[in-house]
Amino acid sequence: MNTSTPGTFTVSRNARYAWYAGLAVLGVLVGTAGALVQAAWLPGGLILALLATGALFYGGLRATGTQVGVAAGGGGWLLAVILLSLGRPEGDGVFGGGVGELLFLFGGMALAVMCTTLSRLPRPAP
Repeated sequence: MNTSTPGTFTVSRNARYAWYAGLAVLGVLVGTAGALVQAAWLPGGLILALLATGALFYGGLRATGTQVGVAAGGGGWLLAVILLSLGRPEGDGVFGGGVGELLFLFGGMALAVMCTTLSRLPRPAP
């Protein structure tokens, strides 16, 4: 990290892109795990999956300090959820159709929008 003025830190562009890529991969993992857990332990699994999704989005906001951090994690999460909802030609799919799957999908999208619209908190001085 470079210090431009005392008390402020700037992150290099490559480090920022690495954060975004890591958040996208973490979004794919959280989306996949949430899709499996929410159906297995309904309603506790749904609550756990939504808590993990919200933690990913808010953590992306706090880690990067920008809304792009939320979008990177959200993009990975949405990619995983969409690919898992497509199923296979034989008719097998992770999402069987029901209220739990819809709550996971719409609840995750609502959490992403809420975290994206949060105001950025100033970073504390070291």
